[in-house]
Amino acid sequence: MGPDVRSRAASGSGRKSGDSVELLPGRSGLIVAHHGVAVEVLFSSGEREMVRVKRRSGHVVGDDVLVRDEVLERLPRRTELRRRDAMRGVHLVGANLDVLGIVVAASPLPPAGFIDRAIVAARAADLNPFLVINKCDLDVAADSVAAMQGVYAGSVAVFPLSAATKAGLVPLQAFLGAGHRGAFVGTTGVGKSSLLNALCPEIDLKVGALNVLNYKGCNTTTVSTLHALPDGGELVDTPGFQDFGLVDITMQDLAAHYPGFEETRQVSCRFRNCRHRSEPGCAVIDLVAQGRISGERYATYLDILNEVESGELETRQRGWKN
Repeated sequence: MGPDVRSRAASGSGRKSGDSVELLPGRSGLIVAHHGVAVEVLFSSGEREMVRVKRRSGHVVGDDVLVRDEVLERLPRRTELRRRDAMRGVHLVGANLDVLGIVVAASPLPPAGFIDRAIVAARAADLNPFLVINKCDLDVAADSVAAMQGVYAGSVAVFPLSAATKAGLVPLQAFLGAGHRGAFVGTTGVGKSSLLNALCPEIDLKVGALNVLNYKGCNTTTVSTLHALPDGGELVDTPGFQDFGLVDITMQDLAAHYPGFEETRQVSCRFRNCRHRSEPGCAVIDLVAQGRISGERYATYLDILNEVESGELETRQRGWKN
């Protein structure tokens, strides 16, 4: 574990003013690690303590909490980031974050749409997303780095670097050192633990060996943990996963937050609920025709739009059944 992470938790019991039960004073703290049936809490005093919780308690790293007589009470969240897996399960990635680092490798490339979904989810959750392209020291990296910068540099901050050689690390350190609390998310083996080790050597996270045939690492992070960085800022290291499905994102959310559609903020479609698929007077379709939005970007948008529409239909059908 790195240097102490100071809790920004507010004090207060969360009880109604008319409650007549006398409560013991609560100790305010911050969840800095989640171990399934227990969480590690860092208190404002600097002390740390393991507190037992139910396996599906809903607590997550980054939660501000009060602890009274070994009972954990979660305080209101400022932000929360969720994702959906391939089995339609919903997972909470982190709470009370303000930035999201989407970590990919220069090789192999991330799954189609992974970066786009993560950016949309972050923006919809009021987080500022940024892209980290790791393993830029590989011989095969140059073309893929240039391609990803060409797609995303106009939408989010992009940090090409190598956790192994530490080349390109300084700009990312300066960005995080501005006092951000963020999380690293990425598919298994992109080097998130190696990157966190490079940013904060004191924590010495376990790092998996790299497969020389496909440049893909092993998943070594099994517990989400929050670390303070020596140059400022805080980062959550999360286990790797392959899916970043969107949760409670509407078609309007997707159009508003999709990377590459920033120019549409200056123009309007004829219809307020335009899906940007085939509607007349669609500003997005016009921009695609003019070459100001690439056909590839638009095709990926349509794929994700189909998923969002299916999700909205599923939600409505559940409502009808209930």
